[in-house]
Amino acid sequence: MIELILLLTMTVMFLLIVQERDLLKAVIYLASSSLCLTMIFLILKAPDIAITQAAIEVILVTVIFVVTIEKTRRFEE
Repeated sequence: MIELILLLTMTVMFLLIVQERDLLKAVIYLASSSLCLTMIFLILKAPDIAITQAAIEVILVTVIFVVTIEKTRRFEE
C-alpha cells in the first residue's frame, strides 16, 4: 500500500516538474520524487541502491542544479 502511495506521489511530482515555470521549484520537485524512489528502494530491501540514490541524486544533483540556477536566470521565459 505504501508503495502505491509513493508511486502516485512520484507521478504527481513528475507532472509538476514538467509544468513548472520556476526552475528552482522544479528542482525541489525533482528532489522530492528522488526521495520517494529512495524510499521505494528501502522498502524493496535494496539499501545499497537506496544509499546511492540518496547520495547522488537527492543531494548532489540537487545542489548542482541549484548552484547552476542561481548563476543563471531562475525563471524560464
